[in-house]
Amino acid sequence: MAKAIAVPDISSRAFQLACERVMNASPRQLYRAWTEHFDVWFAAPGTVLMRGEVNAPFFFETHFQGARHPHYGRFLRLERDRLVEMTWLTSATGGFETVVTVDLTPADSASDSEGAKLRLTHAGFPDEPSRKRHADAWPMVLQQMDEKLAAHKS
Repeated sequence: MAKAIAVPDISSRAFQLACERVMNASPRQLYRAWTEHFDVWFAAPGTVLMRGEVNAPFFFETHFQGARHPHYGRFLRLERDRLVEMTWLTSATGGFETVVTVDLTPADSASDSEGAKLRLTHAGFPDEPSRKRHADAWPMVLQQMDEKLAAHKS
């Protein structure tokens, strides 16, 4: 019997965002980056506690402008090389559990080794300032991800 997944109720927090980017990495590389290699592109090295499984909680830190930023969450849905959905809780979300969904599709339908289209949605923000901070940050984070994965070749 499958274990129930406690999906957060974000219905009272309607602030959300979406951003898209054509990435150089394949859907496979991107999926692994989101589920196994956070320290390659986002998290501070040595801070990641993560197991890429549905219902598995995770923790990592980022370090930005001399400050430590803990991130907590758990995986809600995983479809290998296609979809990652996770809760996302940080001080920047006001301590509220938000939901990040990453959809991956091959950039070139003939081959998934020629990059991918990544669509990220982030929902459940408590207010507009929190949503805006993330709307400003995610495009830069995805650009950084693209650059660091190209250099890493995971």
